Amino acid sequence: ECILSGIMSVNGKKVLHMDRNSYYGGESASITPLEDLYKRFNLPGTPPESMGRGRDWNVDLIPKFLMANGQLVKMLLYTEVTRYLDFKVIEGSFVYKGGKIYKVPSTEAEALASSLMGLFEKRRFRKFLVYVANFDENDPRTFEGVDPKKTTMRDVYKKFDLGQDVIDFTGHALALYRTDDYLDQPCQETINRIKLYSESLARYGKSPYLYPLYGLGELPQGFARLSAIYGGTYMLNKPIEEIVIENGKVVGVKSEGEVARCKQLICDPSYVSDRVTKVGQVIRVICILSHPIKNTNDANSCQIIIPQNQVNRKS
Repeated sequence: ECILSGIMSVNGKKVLHMDRNSYYGGESASITPLEDLYKRFNLPGTPPESMGRGRDWNVDLIPKFLMANGQLVKMLLYTEVTRYLDFKVIEGSFVYKGGKIYKVPSTEAEALASSLMGLFEKRRFRKFLVYVANFDENDPRTFEGVDPKKTTMRDVYKKFDLGQDVIDFTGHALALYRTDDYLDQPCQETINRIKLYSESLARYGKSPYLYPLYGLGELPQGFARLSAIYGGTYMLNKPIEEIVIENGKVVGVKSEGEVARCKQLICDPSYVSDRVTKVGQVIRVICILSHPIKNTNDANSCQIIIPQNQVNRKS
């Protein structure tokens, strides 16, 4: 919502942005200080002294990484919102296999040294990566008999004779799919996802992921600032009483007895609970650890992916 209000303001639209919360970012906020996190989840007492100053914490409710070469980074550069943000490169991506954690290889040298795969598997995997890098959906000469709109990804893996473990980490740690449904879909989307991963990796070397230094809540704030520079108005702590509808069209929003009229309304589903149907559930856990995670070389920041096959689950 903040991204849209920023971009629309830049393009000369008149924007009023209302939020019932006292902070920016809604569901994707970074909670600071730590005391607020305790309040948010109704935890008894206050954070222990061993956790230092509450103000030094930013805890993201929905952590997400940015692909260094992905669309969001391109938008940040295009709108110059990057000037309000500091980024950090995530130190590594890891994958869970057979009860242990392995680094997802980020260079050819790492791939050759990795204990994720055997020697012959490595060669086949390398061939596969070279194929993906050269693949161009507009140039049939790069297809090698694969039809991007018909051949399934399962068949592409077969073509390169890749084993189950490699398929697991390619699909979940490189293409970043949550389930294995992609295996029976046309391969074009998956190949493009792996390309994006490789191109993002090429930019900074350690991993393809960036993260705002002070938490994800910085992103909505950056776009809100952009909106304000171009005349957008922002109201926090603004309760929404009713969405005003005339002749089946949304014409305004009622708040604290006043109606703000509009031509278009953009909101998240929680504001229109009577018009949406719930189709799934995401379970999130925020764990605060007192130690680095085993087998990650004491990385300051990392991502650990647990493929569904490794834990016999559907996702």
